[in-house]
Amino acid sequence: MTTPIRVLLADDQALLRSAFRVLVDSEPDMQVVGEAADGAEAVALARSTRADVVLMDIRMPGTDGLAATRMISADPELTAVRIVMLTTFEVDEYVVQSLRAGASGFLGKGAEPDELLNAIRIAAGGEALLSPAATKGLIATFLAQGGSSDGPGPSAAEYSERLDALTGREREVLVLVAGGLSNDGIAERLAVSPLTVKTHVNRAMAKLGARDRAQLVVIAYESGLVRPRVE
Repeated sequence: MTTPIRVLLADDQALLRSAFRVLVDSEPDMQVVGEAADGAEAVALARSTRADVVLMDIRMPGTDGLAATRMISADPELTAVRIVMLTTFEVDEYVVQSLRAGASGFLGKGAEPDELLNAIRIAAGGEALLSPAATKGLIATFLAQGGSSDGPGPSAAEYSERLDALTGREREVLVLVAGGLSNDGIAERLAVSPLTVKTHVNRAMAKLGARDRAQLVVIAYESGLVRPRVE
């Protein structure tokens, strides 16, 4: 029997956490292992429960979701933890900061139950919760307005240097990932198998020090490999 996906809920609204718990625990392939009302508690529980996925509200009192995401991502013992940011508004400047901090993606609080459950499974599998529209629109817009990444992570120049380690095909795949294409979409574009694409993506993540696909998208923009285009 497959081990259930361990889910940690972090939101300052108890009613919302209860609703999420009922939903998640109703699925045979996942279980809630803890609830946090603020970011500091979320970090502590991530360490003690070794959750696979954290559903993290961006705005919480005290230590907010953004700060908590940075702390979890910076902890070498929590590299396997995937964070899905929950936001009231899909267009939110904190979303990009969250992705820079190490989140795997974001989801609106108004999402349908099936969307939420699917998001947990996608994140647990190491994929990114970034639709093509979000990738091309929201992320490109804010990176165009912003500048270098926040926090102690690598600078744009350092990311640019790391790009030199990529093969031509890995660089090509990275550009397509940043364009919002799935592995299947990239495979079709390049006339190769999805497994080959996955291998290139994994190698690019290893060389660039990216936690997951979402980080690849941010690196592609911040290194200058892909230029933001606001339509």
